Amino acid sequence: MDWQISEDTVPSAFVTEADARLMAGRPPASGAWQDGDALGQRKFARLGLFTTERGDEIPHMRLAYESWGELNADRSNAVLVLHAFTGDSHVRGEAGPGHQTAGWWEDIVGPGCPIDTDRLFVIAPNILGGCQGSTGPSSIHPDGDHWGSRFPFVTIRDQVDAQRALADHLGIDRWHAIVGGSMGGMHALEWGVTHADRVERLAVIASPPETSADQIALNTTQLEAIEIDPGFAGGEYYESGPGEGPHRGLALARRMAMLNYRGVVELNKRFQRSWQSDVSPLGYGGRYAVESYLDFHGNKFTRRFDANTYTRLIEAMNSHDVGRGRGGTEDALKRVTARTLVVGIDTDRLFPIEGQHRIANGIPSTIHGDEAVVIRSDFGHDGFLIETSVLGHHLRALLSE
Repeated sequence: MDWQISEDTVPSAFVTEADARLMAGRPPASGAWQDGDALGQRKFARLGLFTTERGDEIPHMRLAYESWGELNADRSNAVLVLHAFTGDSHVRGEAGPGHQTAGWWEDIVGPGCPIDTDRLFVIAPNILGGCQGSTGPSSIHPDGDHWGSRFPFVTIRDQVDAQRALADHLGIDRWHAIVGGSMGGMHALEWGVTHADRVERLAVIASPPETSADQIALNTTQLEAIEIDPGFAGGEYYESGPGEGPHRGLALARRMAMLNYRGVVELNKRFQRSWQSDVSPLGYGGRYAVESYLDFHGNKFTRRFDANTYTRLIEAMNSHDVGRGRGGTEDALKRVTARTLVVGIDTDRLFPIEGQHRIANGIPSTIHGDEAVVIRSDFGHDGFLIETSVLGHHLRALLSE
């Protein structure tokens, strides 16, 4: 769970008057990409009937994806890059029609970058249940209305199965590498366990072996913030006018999540006890700078995301348990045969470093032994999106052979 987009992954900053003016208009009922919007760099794979673990059916599943580089003749240079919770397929590229923000990993994926598109063919899909072109709650149901609350419960394993269907559709039998951070790391790890024979290299970054009770508790609180918003209307809000959707609940959920994405050190250094303006927050109606920071980014988020999608993806994250039905975590991790890089952030309070050490200790084929690589950063969980120079060094090592 992290910012996912380049303009929000920079170090935290004070909110200016110009920033505040950007949020002056009423937010839409949903910030989802919709059919008829500009395509941008999206491509689409129409993958037909999909059945979830629970037995629910999605009659016409579609995954949106973007790609960079060229697939070689024997299809052996394909790399799957998997985004985190509120991310999308726009790993690199400018903001513009179809893409509200610039690419979220520009320093990692591209010509001459650690994931070098001069020699590798990179695919980045928007996950099943997402809101940027893949089938999800904001998509159109076969009956002509939005899926809305009818969109089924999906698990991390369902989302990986959808990615497997995309690989089959593209004729990629074995990935040169799969790289994912945060929720994308859950998917990457599940790939390594479920489809060991189809993964040559694996990078699991800032992600746990299972979603803990503490993390489920944090997630559940965010769900409640959305669902108690009267504008949520049980998930049936897509025909609501600007300012009448569940933007208050969604913004509040985002503010809650942000407290786990960033590090204590960074927030305290950056904001201290500063006031947002000359008006005192000590009973005179003013605000602390960190309050305005959270409020601004929560409101901004409602313009690019969808409340139903947020709830379904949180439920998917809560489902994450690589050892479920496999004899436990350690037995499951032994199934991974890929050359594996495991990375954690020392200040990550969302997915603490102990989880990454447990993954590294359990996978027999890690490139750094039985402990995860630890990136030292003030930025907490979001460090994997910010500390790209250090992370890139380790990704080059993984991909060097």
